[in-house]
Amino acid sequence: MKAKLILENNVVFEGKAFGYLHECTGEVVFNTGMTGYQEVLTDPSYYGQIVTMTYPLIGNYGINLEDTESSSPKVRGFIVREKSNYPNNFRCELELDTYLESNKIMGLEGIDTRALTKLLRNAGTMKGIIVLENSTYSEDEIKEKLNVFSNRDAVSKVSTKEIHKIPGKGKKIAVLDYGIKTSILRNFISRGCELTVFPYNATADQVLSADPDLIFLSNGPGDPADMSEAIEEIRKMVAIKPVVGICLGHQLLSIAFGGATGKLKFGHRGCNHPVKDIFMDRVHITSQNHGYYVTELPENFEITHVSMNDDTIEGMRHKTMPVFSVQFHPEASPGPVDSEYIFDEFLKYSL
Repeated sequence: MKAKLILENNVVFEGKAFGYLHECTGEVVFNTGMTGYQEVLTDPSYYGQIVTMTYPLIGNYGINLEDTESSSPKVRGFIVREKSNYPNNFRCELELDTYLESNKIMGLEGIDTRALTKLLRNAGTMKGIIVLENSTYSEDEIKEKLNVFSNRDAVSKVSTKEIHKIPGKGKKIAVLDYGIKTSILRNFISRGCELTVFPYNATADQVLSADPDLIFLSNGPGDPADMSEAIEEIRKMVAIKPVVGICLGHQLLSIAFGGATGKLKFGHRGCNHPVKDIFMDRVHITSQNHGYYVTELPENFEITHVSMNDDTIEGMRHKTMPVFSVQFHPEASPGPVDSEYIFDEFLKYSL
């Protein structure tokens, strides 16, 4: 069935619907990864977004149930140039079309994804809606749907609902789940850590009652400035325990210490982003997925990592306190594993 993407600037892209055939509204972004579409689909940081893949053929190795980053796809919609109907891989368990349909995710194929990506790079990310050809919505109704869309409660939708433990014989890590990727947990588990995973709205008292050696703030969707309550709890925790973070956790730490964050024009999303480790004097290729970034370094912090593409802050540490965070994703998945050493650096901050 034919369908079309309508952007808030009234630009329309016509293509063919697949997956779950029902309209979807979200923030339209693009990802430059050549592989890893399954990890992209299930990354909670994409909650509320319609993701465009710049690589032209998607679905060629199918879907398996081992490489997911959460329990289900978290994107609002999925846009590709061409969907593969004949996946070929020994680990393939499902076709992309079937997977999206069963999880009620709308797909759109056959549009010029290069043109859409160029538009988003020039104009910035914007809201959009994918509707079927038989849609009877008027222009005003489309505008209303775009106007009312909000992603402010995204973290509450993707965070764990209950405290749970993952056993280990090593360091005790308290994990604040703002939309954590499974691969991050795997990296701590592979290092023998005992993990206690807390919901996004856990209080400092709850977290500290677990007597962790280290507190970890996870990645997640949305604007960090919307999470004022979590930031207040982080301020209480950093005064007592070592704290480290990735992506959203990095941004929240910045605000908690008096820094500032802002929104990138079109975000960093892909697995080919060069980042320089200033103290190692070495560039690593990283996996990234964020629309916000640290614009102002907090007092008494120093920059540890910087983007080679646009000089944005990619890592920071406190000069005297045990606090360290990075903007990029050292767990990769998808992406190169150049920066997995960051997890070892995290553990050096533990008690």
